[in-house]
Amino acid sequence: MPDTQPSNDQSSLHPKIEEFLIEGKLNGTLDDISVLGKLPFYLISSDASEFTMVKVESRNINKKPYLFHVIKIRPDNILVTYSLIPDTSVNLRRADVLREVSAVLSMISDKYTINQAKFIQYVDSVLDSLISGLSQTYTALYNRYDSMLTDYRELKRLNIEISASNRNLTLQSAQLTDENKTLKEQLSALQKYSDESLMALVEEWITVHNSAIDVVAFAKERNLSPTRVEQILDKMVSLGYIELKS
Repeated sequence: MPDTQPSNDQSSLHPKIEEFLIEGKLNGTLDDISVLGKLPFYLISSDASEFTMVKVESRNINKKPYLFHVIKIRPDNILVTYSLIPDTSVNLRRADVLREVSAVLSMISDKYTINQAKFIQYVDSVLDSLISGLSQTYTALYNRYDSMLTDYRELKRLNIEISASNRNLTLQSAQLTDENKTLKEQLSALQKYSDESLMALVEEWITVHNSAIDVVAFAKERNLSPTRVEQILDKMVSLGYIELKS
């Protein structure tokens, strides 16, 4: 099996080509395998020396065959030619072509006898290369998956904690909103004291407290600011309702 690797030059319009030969023997004539002409996607041509099957899987920007394989069935051997694309798995491509060839061989197994020992050796070498490559790739992918799974679980845990925290914050916010509403209502009630009502309360305090008033004590009892009490006292003095004692 050739060890040729595809070129890494992606700008090249000419893919690498590999081929392998299967020894065998045609039991009859090439016309006897005409059933292969019923396979979809294959272009078929035939002459006295070989039956040719061409499958174009993709084309380049110039519309020329880029990814393809050709199966030439001859009376004493089968030649398989296929292209390799840069930056793709060579082993996987070989296995894919081998799968196509195996399907063709199964259709003409009663008309064409292959050298099974050599064919199996080739199949074994292709599968061995493929499995070896996949084992390394699988290990790398699994390690990456395991790391990503760990990160995902950690993110999921944090998301649950954040969601719970958000619910608590929402509840606390609702409680604070209710408290704030209550305080606003209380403040609004305090601010509803008219000057006349407040002056009446001051006069009542002065009467009870021997014609004296403690501004701080009065303000605290009525949930007022001392400034508000001082303002109403000044007004009462200016209106002659009370007098300041020296």
